[in-house]
Amino acid sequence: MREGSIGLIIGVSIGVVIGLVLAIFAFICQRYHRKRSHIGNSSSRRAATIPIRTNGADSCTILSDSTLGPESPIKSGRHSMPFWLDGLRKSANMVPASGLPEYAYKDLQKATHNFTTVIGQGAFGPVYKAQMSTGETVAVKVLATNSKQGEKEFHTEVLLLGRLHHRNLVNLIGYCAEKGQHMLVYVYMSKGSLASHLYSDVNEALCWNLRVQIALDVARGLEYLHDGAVPPVIHRDIKSSNILLDQSMHARVADFGLSREEMVDKHVAIRGTFGYLDPEYISSGTFTKKSDVYSFGVLLFEIIAGRNPQQGLMEYVELAAMNSEGNVGWEEIVDSHLQGNFDVKELNEVAALAYKCINRDLSKRPSMRNILQVLTRILISRHHGNHYKNSLSATDEVFIDPDQLETMISVTDHRKEESIDSVAEMHDV
Repeated sequence: MREGSIGLIIGVSIGVVIGLVLAIFAFICQRYHRKRSHIGNSSSRRAATIPIRTNGADSCTILSDSTLGPESPIKSGRHSMPFWLDGLRKSANMVPASGLPEYAYKDLQKATHNFTTVIGQGAFGPVYKAQMSTGETVAVKVLATNSKQGEKEFHTEVLLLGRLHHRNLVNLIGYCAEKGQHMLVYVYMSKGSLASHLYSDVNEALCWNLRVQIALDVARGLEYLHDGAVPPVIHRDIKSSNILLDQSMHARVADFGLSREEMVDKHVAIRGTFGYLDPEYISSGTFTKKSDVYSFGVLLFEIIAGRNPQQGLMEYVELAAMNSEGNVGWEEIVDSHLQGNFDVKELNEVAALAYKCINRDLSKRPSMRNILQVLTRILISRHHGNHYKNSLSATDEVFIDPDQLETMISVTDHRKEESIDSVAEMHDV
């Protein structure tokens, strides 16, 4: 009887142990399954809720760069990635930190005809035009082995542009880090850089109205970096060769290799391009948002004068400033290619704004938001004047509502983007 009781106890104990083991195993399996599901859902949410913009001067407008125009192919519903990227994407390998796809070296080599289709050259390295088998075109920037920027800047650009999305920032769609090579893959900007239009005889000279519009586009991009991105980003290398133009001549800020988030240590080695560098940054070794403002001021004068800092632009500007009175008298610096076809009032307003941007006293420089407001107001005044002239030709009594006009201009400027982004949102939902 006693032996039977012992056997029963042993049997029950073994059963309990086995039950516990099975329960623990089931619990572990369940946790693993939930973790996998959570990761998948998180990735989906991250792809579907790319930070568009929650603050900044253009907060009322959807500013995602996932457009459906000729500059950015249609997205597939299954992966929220362009169809034509599937052929280049290296499996489904996504870098968690950036959310951007990694491409196989051999695919980019083929798309660039063994890297023979050079369309540009910068500090980073050569830029190639890449033709996809589907007919789509992209730009591939390759880090030169002797590049001054190096691998660190490559990673900076991948990580930053993986989270920054705005219609006036260049659209990075992937990268390659294979066979000792580092490459960045962008949406192709068919009209090239702003510099190529200011200084090349191949391209037709930019008209005044288009120059002001390009300045506004750049201001929008920088204002987003300073006030819309979280944390704010300082570009540190604003210049005409880093402003790219699409088929419609809309400008986007490019080359983020030297960019830094505002919260990082600002006491770093002085980097940038001679002539565009803030003197305060050079003397103190500390960069701020106002460093970008200074560079933007130089860019504004470059757009006005059609000459760059290496051609004595700033000396030219300072001489003109000595002869100007307040906000007037800047006509003598205007690019001769304009042949006098510009609005004198607009010119003096833009030049006066540029001069404020290059003030050696940081506190007296405007913010990018202030700059954006001034440039927007200039264009509103232009539309206001045109509307007024057209109305006078039809009737003697004219009443113009400034608020209504501003709304009309905003709708006109952004109707295409809003329509496009609405479709993009449908894909993201």
